[in-house]
Amino acid sequence: MKWVLLLSLIYYLSDVEGLKVLVCYPLPMKSISILGQAAVRHLIEAGHDVTYITVYPLNIKAKNLRQIDISSNTALLANDETMTMGYFLHNKLERNHPYQLQKIALEAARMTLNHENVKKLLEDPNERFDVIIADLIESEVYAGFSVLYNCPMVWLYSMGAHWQVLRLIDVASNPAYDPDYLSPNMPPFTFAQRVEELWSRIYWQYLKTFYTQPEERKIYEAVFGPLVAKRGRTLPDYEDVIFNASLILANEHDATLNRASTPQNFKYIGGCHIEEPVKPLPKDLQDLIDNSKNGVIYFSMGSVLQSKSLPKELVTELLQMFGEFKQTVIWKFEDNSLVNVPKNVRIVNWAPQQSILAHPNVRMFISHGGQLSSLETIHFGKPIIGVPVFFDQYTNIYKAVQNGYALKVPFSQNLPKDLKPAINLMLTDDRYANKAKELSALYHDRLTAPGAVFLHWVEYVVRTRGAHHLRSPARHVPLYQRLYLDLIALILTIVSVLIYILSKICKKKHVKRNDQKKRN
Repeated sequence: MKWVLLLSLIYYLSDVEGLKVLVCYPLPMKSISILGQAAVRHLIEAGHDVTYITVYPLNIKAKNLRQIDISSNTALLANDETMTMGYFLHNKLERNHPYQLQKIALEAARMTLNHENVKKLLEDPNERFDVIIADLIESEVYAGFSVLYNCPMVWLYSMGAHWQVLRLIDVASNPAYDPDYLSPNMPPFTFAQRVEELWSRIYWQYLKTFYTQPEERKIYEAVFGPLVAKRGRTLPDYEDVIFNASLILANEHDATLNRASTPQNFKYIGGCHIEEPVKPLPKDLQDLIDNSKNGVIYFSMGSVLQSKSLPKELVTELLQMFGEFKQTVIWKFEDNSLVNVPKNVRIVNWAPQQSILAHPNVRMFISHGGQLSSLETIHFGKPIIGVPVFFDQYTNIYKAVQNGYALKVPFSQNLPKDLKPAINLMLTDDRYANKAKELSALYHDRLTAPGAVFLHWVEYVVRTRGAHHLRSPARHVPLYQRLYLDLIALILTIVSVLIYILSKICKKKHVKRNDQKKRN
């Protein structure tokens, strides 16, 4: 019996041997990096060795974590006025230009792969990894890591099942019912919206094919070509590489409507960034929320869109409006210089958002509608008033409104006037809170926590050497075969030949009749 126990122990210890994982999060956007940080946290807690390429290094000391600092990437957006609250306030855009986002992702890739710290890592011939995990936003050039280290590629996507990512492992979903992540349209579409969605796909693919992807190919060949050659191998074609991912892990959940159908190697891990149990609130905030008899309204526009960049007049009007409510208002505002703050308003430079939303006294969340914030509202069952500004925020808020737990307020100079009736409605109408709780119950009704799901699939891909059995056969079928263009061509050819033969026969009969008439 002792020998059986000993052998069993040896087996289980060998089965959980730590993996060497490379995680790459190159975009200088704090909100997106939160998902990368969550991936790193789950991996190191599971005992895996993690090398983390990041713009925002973690304040964590762990033997199995090595961080590659690329914080200089922040220069990419540091002086970009098109990413400020003021720009969006004066330029009402419900859909970002796709080339702008493709260009940002392209330049981030160029800066990352040419960064001295990353080059030092790549040029070390002794480095090896079991799996690559990279952020997937508008650029697939990081698939080159999987070529260099000859290991599976896993994409970690900060949104849901959108056609731009599905095309990498399957076929793109139908634009007649599936909008892209930049679209304000929600199905069912009108005729005009269907045309708009179709055109947006054609235009995105045109930009990608003729402008962005050729530049990505150059970066891929310039960076990884010499490195692969030094290891005695030939660099595969770029298109073969970007369509060779083992898995896409998406930051979405099943408790929402109108999700596109997905292939087997597309998995939802929405909410894996939420720590359970949540961290305790600081004592001052804990006491404040505990003693708020009429409840709490929490207001935050996220990490990229900072409230301090709002016009002063608008800030003053918002404070006056919030001061008219009985509820306590916690406003994440990144400046301590505010004056004439009402007694019921608490200004915080930094807010422990998850801990705030977890408190039962919080009545609602006024938010920009980022994907992480949207997931947290579902996780904690809080209704939301959405003030979308850019990127996927319109899609998230429209979806939340359609699901029945949100109200949308336009981001404009009239924000205080538009926000007040929305707050009053949500305070007096229990439908929104009840729907949020209903969806939260759906969200939590799953076999295991999202963090465990994330770990399972990463380890599964390595165990199965790429999980080839999960891959869709659609990737191996050419477009002309998927659309039956060859069959259509064959039918048209047969019909054309028949028409030609019939026309010849008819022509001969016509000539024969004319000859008979002449003879008569």
